[in-house]
Amino acid sequence: MEARASLKYARISPRKVSIVLDLIRNKPVEEAMAILKHTPKAATEPLAKLLKSAMANAENNHSMDVSRLYVAQCYACPGPILKRIRPRSQGRAYRVLKRTSHVTLVLKEQE
Repeated sequence: MEARASLKYARISPRKVSIVLDLIRNKPVEEAMAILKHTPKAATEPLAKLLKSAMANAENNHSMDVSRLYVAQCYACPGPILKRIRPRSQGRAYRVLKRTSHVTLVLKEQE
């Protein structure tokens, strides 16, 4: 039995999200939430919200015990890239890629 939650089109690079996801993978949810609370990264705020959502899904939709949950899987896939232009000297233009992420979090109960 597993509970999952996903965050689509997050306006943060998947590379930056993956750094934080590596910190919480295979950890109990209480410990994962504490890690997210005390890590000074931009990705921690949406990930904490996503973890709370996955915990609520586990409790309400699958009748799982919240105290025995752990982060079984978590991964960030690249979403669509917003292309912008930065003006440069002599009439040139440099492209700025604003990357987005699709993040998935899967929780399971410990045996």
